[in-house]
Amino acid sequence: MSSQGDTARTYYSEKLKQHGATARGVDWPSAASQYLRFVQLLKLCDFSRPFSINDFGCGYGALLEYFAYRHPEAAIRYHGIDISPSMIEAAELRWKHYTPATFSIGSQCRDAADYSLASGVFNIKLDWPVEEWETYIKSILTNLRAKSRRGFCVNFMLPLEEPSDEQSLYRTTPDRWMDFLKELDCSAEQISEYGLREFTLLARIPSIGEAPGS
Repeated sequence: MSSQGDTARTYYSEKLKQHGATARGVDWPSAASQYLRFVQLLKLCDFSRPFSINDFGCGYGALLEYFAYRHPEAAIRYHGIDISPSMIEAAELRWKHYTPATFSIGSQCRDAADYSLASGVFNIKLDWPVEEWETYIKSILTNLRAKSRRGFCVNFMLPLEEPSDEQSLYRTTPDRWMDFLKELDCSAEQISEYGLREFTLLARIPSIGEAPGS
């Protein structure tokens, strides 16, 4: 397990302890903003047919609440992965009667799914130098690519308009990661201007014999 992963495990386990299985417990300001992010990320998915999804950094399983609210008829096989044992314990307790959902503790996706999603997992770098944090991000994106059959989706925070002395947050421009997704042979789409100071990237994986972006 990476040292960055150790940092994230400690940070989010403490948030859960403070706020419980709520949006604040996974360090989101509100359920509304959390759902708004899901709307953007899930533009990747085709809800007209059954699919499986890896939810990396799943927390207590808030994505399952969103599916129940917005897509109750969809046939979705869900696997949540989180580095925090206490998060997985909370998720398993919350969703113990929901059979299409499974959870595991891990610092990467273990099994392949049609899609993979990672919401907010790159925002909190704490004291890690930017270069080392970006190396960690690359490792996660590479894993998402390897464990997704149709595509994967992630989000990042945009830089502030005014200089700031904040050290614990990671902010970036879209081009930085659009280019990396292309290196992973993905067709990358950027979504922004949805009311939050961030952007979402949808990475579609071409079928065999199909060129990226075709």
